This record gives sequence, C-alpha cells and structure tokens, in this order.
Amino acid sequence: MKPFASRYLLLAAFSVLLSACQSKPVEQPAPVAAPDVYQQLEQNIASSELATAEDQLAALQSKSPDDPRLEQYQRQLAEAYLSRSQIVLQKGDMNAAATALSRARALMPKAPALTSGVNGAIAHARKAELEKAEADLRAAEAKRKAKVIDPSAESTTIELKLGDMKQLRRQLSDIAEDVAAFNCDVTVQVPRTDDYPWLATLLTKRVAKINPDFELQMQREIERSEPAKIVLKPAQL
Repeated sequence: MKPFASRYLLLAAFSVLLSACQSKPVEQPAPVAAPDVYQQLEQNIASSELATAEDQLAALQSKSPDDPRLEQYQRQLAEAYLSRSQIVLQKGDMNAAATALSRARALMPKAPALTSGVNGAIAHARKAELEKAEADLRAAEAKRKAKVIDPSAESTTIELKLGDMKQLRRQLSDIAEDVAAFNCDVTVQVPRTDDYPWLATLLTKRVAKINPDFELQMQREIERSEPAKIVLKPAQL
C-alpha cells in the first residue's frame, strides 16, 4: 500500500504543478521605445549624412513648423554644409564645393555673410583653374608644329607659286593645315580679279577636308603690282 500511496501523491503533485504552469500568463517582452527623431537628426548631421538630415528636417518643419528646436538644427545643418564645402574645396573639387555652399545658403538665407568667405575662395579657385587651362593651351599651341606660319607672329605672308601648279597645290595644302590648326583669318592678295575665285576654291576645299566644321574667314585684296600672296593671321589666345 505504501508504494501505491507514494505514486498517487506524486501524480497529484505533478497535476497541481501542471495546472499552475498552464494558468500562469506568458510574459510579453517590453515594447522597444521608438527612436527620438531629433536625436536621429542630430546624429545624421554629426555623421555627415547631410542629405538624409535635410530630408528629416524638412519633414519636421512640415509637421511642427512652430517647434523652436528646428531653427537650431537648421543652423547646425547649414554649418555642416559650409564645412563640407570648405573641405572639398581644399581637395580641389570646386563643383562639390559649390553644391555644398548652395545648400548652406538655402538653409541660411538671412546670413549671407557666413557663406561669403567660401564663395570668394571658390571664385578665386575657379579663376586660377581657368588661367591654368589657358596657359596650358598656349603652351600646347607653342609646341604645335606649323607648316608655313609663325604662330607667335601677328601674321605671316606666303608668296604663291602660280607658275608651278604642283608646287602651288603643295603650298595650299600646307596653308590649309595651318589655317585649320591655328584658326587663321585668310587674306588672298592677287594681281588680277580672276585669280581670286579659283585660288579661294582650292584653299576652301582643302580646309574643309581637314575640318568640315571650320568656318573659314577669307577676304580678297587686289594688288596689281604685286605677285599673288596669302596672308594668314592666327587667332590670338
């Protein structure tokens, strides 16, 4: 009887424990608090996620336009854009600097003095870049080999060999190359009016073959006491 009584008591105790477990409510995890939008905004400004921060600021301004905290964040964002503009300008990226500066200006329309320094630096850098490009172009022009002209001279006069067509064609081919390469204005000096049309046609065809888009500037002069000549005047940089 004792073993039976022990088993009965054990079974009864297990039933009571099971009932208690089934009736005990399941604990739910505590809800996670939503992140603070202002804290997110400040973090994005601090981590240079400026485009995201600007979108967040615009959303907050639309939702709560009278919130006094927004003016402070707007200024912080503008200063972050201004700092970015200065940094990328030092790296030589003027387009990125100008873009960041424009965003700073948009956020600080009532404080133009804060952006004037960077604006002046960008303008100075652009001027220096343009001057360097022009200097490089002049150097390239100087190194380029001319056929018949002196690129550094204001003009070059070439006397034409009208009596030797083979040599004349060679002259006109060289002249055409220099005209197209150095953007020359052309003056054709001939002793007879009838000499101009066919010389002009021969030269025009050669220039068009070299550069079909070149706009040839050509004029005629009649010098009856002088041999036929072509005067080339290269464009001045």
